[in-house]
Amino acid sequence: MTDDFYCDEALSGRTPVRVVAETDEVLAFHHTRPYWPVHIVVVPKRHVPSLVDLGDAGEPVLHAVLAVVRQVAADVSREHGACRVLTNLGRYQDSRHLHFHVNSGEALRPQTG
Repeated sequence: MTDDFYCDEALSGRTPVRVVAETDEVLAFHHTRPYWPVHIVVVPKRHVPSLVDLGDAGEPVLHAVLAVVRQVAADVSREHGACRVLTNLGRYQDSRHLHFHVNSGEALRPQTG
């Protein structure tokens, strides 16, 4: 296994996910190990290393991902009154695949590291 959970597990189907939204290029699903009561992950379906390194994907994939992030964030905000949108880079990025977290509520467990 590589350090890309999304390609290796979620997108391959090896780890089942509960889909929230999907397009030809993007998948949004409930986090498999949520940190917040509402914790949705949005990823491109092709491998893109990170927000600052789009690899050979280019800007169009980033626009497609952000369109889904906006839709999911609007839905979560409407349903729960507020949400956060975040991404991680460098040593904070556990999976080396561009992904955004859309979440709401108080943390379910203490943060580690």
